[in-house]
Amino acid sequence: MAPIQETEQEIIDEFMVFDDWMDRYNYLIELSKQLPEIDPKLKNNDYLIRGCQSRVWLNAEFHDGKIVFTADSDAIITKGIIALLIRVLSNRTPKEIMEAKLDFIETIGLKQNLSPTRANGLLSMIKQIRLYALAYDAKEKKNN
Repeated sequence: MAPIQETEQEIIDEFMVFDDWMDRYNYLIELSKQLPEIDPKLKNNDYLIRGCQSRVWLNAEFHDGKIVFTADSDAIITKGIIALLIRVLSNRTPKEIMEAKLDFIETIGLKQNLSPTRANGLLSMIKQIRLYALAYDAKEKKNN
């Protein structure tokens, strides 16, 4: 798997193709269709990310030292945003996730072009992903 920075650069390159934010929103909608399916049984309050205006469910599973994320949202733009985060952070070690700078978010102008409530939701998604990484990191250290 490519390093996080390479994946971020791929996303930056993809977004730079579009001149305006309407086209970028449409691209986010396209990305939402590529989101790995979350098990429907996990679409409950236990997996709901707090702080998002839309409903976003996030699941993390630990396999061979790496965290694999699945997610879903009831809002198409939000689903595209979580799809981007999963593309960058899924199948990574807890350490990689915790250390990821996620510079692509600023570079493509995502945060600046979201409503304040969606921007807060983005931060909540990142926070939840990092909390999973922290928890799996602690569990792994305890078991070794």
